[in-house]
Amino acid sequence: MPLTRDRIIGHDNERLAFRFTMLNAADTVECQISDAAMDELAGTKGTESMARQAQFLALRDAVEGIASDMFDRVPVVKGRVIRIFTKHVQKSPSSLADPSATGSEPDTDNTVSLRVIAETRSASAAQ
Repeated sequence: MPLTRDRIIGHDNERLAFRFTMLNAADTVECQISDAAMDELAGTKGTESMARQAQFLALRDAVEGIASDMFDRVPVVKGRVIRIFTKHVQKSPSSLADPSATGSEPDTDNTVSLRVIAETRSASAAQ
């Protein structure tokens, strides 16, 4: 049975991962995705930690889908944490940078927004 959306915990600077929970019926399942895996999914690198929540929100459906699939593949163990790493992120045959491969425009709005947030905060921190 697929997991359902629950709540966002936030970015863990110590573990370099974004933490969230999902529900298996009435049971809460702790989940986290590494910064590298989230960047891989977004097609970016080096997203600032302060932009991680916006990045997670932009990728939330995909991230929660991966967590749910991982949960379904192994026996249910109470208290188990679902940890998503880059090896769990499916790399599509076509690159996000090559819209001609799919015949459609890539969803660049989210990536551009995340870059603007990161660049704006980096510039203001340097001043």
